[in-house]
Amino acid sequence: MNQPATEHPSIGHVVPLWVLLGVFAALIALTVLTVAATWVDLADWNLAVAMGIATVKAALVALYFMHLRYDKPLHGLIFVTALAFLALFIGMTLMDTMEYQGEIQQRQSESP
Repeated sequence: MNQPATEHPSIGHVVPLWVLLGVFAALIALTVLTVAATWVDLADWNLAVAMGIATVKAALVALYFMHLRYDKPLHGLIFVTALAFLALFIGMTLMDTMEYQGEIQQRQSESP
């Protein structure tokens, strides 16, 4: 029996060129936004904004250039779970860093 090309395991999903160019343009715009965000002092929000932009860029790359959008939903769940664990680990590291921030600054001001 002949199977349709979409069900053949060795044929990948073909994404239209306009979609890839649109994602590329979005990635370029987000890169410009990342650089522009360094010129604005957002106090404690600088890191959160940079991480948010980086997360959106990583999601676009994974969804369109790695074809995760057209893959099985389980693979998307694995990706979202990985992002959640990454956020958890980075959050725990930042909480630990903030806990000792005053102590570190004090030691730096005491040293010659």
